[in-house]
Amino acid sequence: MNSQFTSVINHIKQTSQSVDCSGAAAFVIHNDNIVVEEYWGTQSKEANARIVQANTQFHVASVRKSYIGFAVAYAIYYGYIDSIDEKVSLYFPGIKAELLSDTTIRHLLTHTHGLVEKNGCIMREFVAGTSWAYRGVGVDLLTKLVKKTTGKTIAAILQDTVFTPLGLQETGWYADEKENFVDVIRDQNDSLWKTSQSVDGDKMNMYVSARDLAKWGYFHLKQGNIGGTQIVPKELIQFATSIQSPDGIQHDLPQNGCLWFVKDKQAKKTEIGATVPRGSFQILGYTTVTLLVIPEKNLVAVRAFNSFGSPEGYNYLQDVRSFGDTVMECC
Repeated sequence: MNSQFTSVINHIKQTSQSVDCSGAAAFVIHNDNIVVEEYWGTQSKEANARIVQANTQFHVASVRKSYIGFAVAYAIYYGYIDSIDEKVSLYFPGIKAELLSDTTIRHLLTHTHGLVEKNGCIMREFVAGTSWAYRGVGVDLLTKLVKKTTGKTIAAILQDTVFTPLGLQETGWYADEKENFVDVIRDQNDSLWKTSQSVDGDKMNMYVSARDLAKWGYFHLKQGNIGGTQIVPKELIQFATSIQSPDGIQHDLPQNGCLWFVKDKQAKKTEIGATVPRGSFQILGYTTVTLLVIPEKNLVAVRAFNSFGSPEGYNYLQDVRSFGDTVMECC
């Protein structure tokens, strides 16, 4: 371990004691070198459980949205979708037009769509583009939109465009459990937990190793250029990781790219640390798995746990902001 990042390791270990997990991982790439790669604990609380190691795959929860955001950026870049400001109603005639109203793809990508699903019905929570709320219905519509416009699933786009060229073999959506999967420790009554047999990339059954997640972040840090080879057009990555939030959003609300949280000015409700510089981008999952990319420092930082949810007394926003600030102290 690079002693320069000792405080990052300590921070992650402290978080692992605050959440209900049996194992964790840390991975940091700085100035194009792996400077931290640490694994500890076990994949479950069972006796004789497999230890957490390099090929251990963690349930990444909402971190999957960065992959969905890429697929939408892909669809826009290659002309399957004409514009980020197209109305969603053009693609979903089965949903009442007055409900979708002026909701655009931009609104779906930046959590400003104002839609919410209750008891299986989509309802309007606020006028599109006027506020911000983290709701799953927007992501569901985006995955359907990608399939409808490209004829490909999220998983197929990512596999062909990124996973295969980068050799990411510990990343994917799975119908069945594997030996190297963590056991997700959770409240058995947590309504947010969902399982699925779909391998299309549209559900939350995504598992990724810490090292593959760091490679995914590094791919974005280098704007798609790995080892001198431009895997995807840099404009596609730039679009996905730059602010796409509509103008006029209240300044204390988070700013988003294509589902990534992107740092511009500091906002009270952001998940990114105060000292993390502008242009950085991050994604956080309900499992506390976090991927932070700081272009100004040429750095990618990953932390992974096998917890699900926030125990009483644990402030996940305060913790993830502190994580970013701790990374900044080291570089």
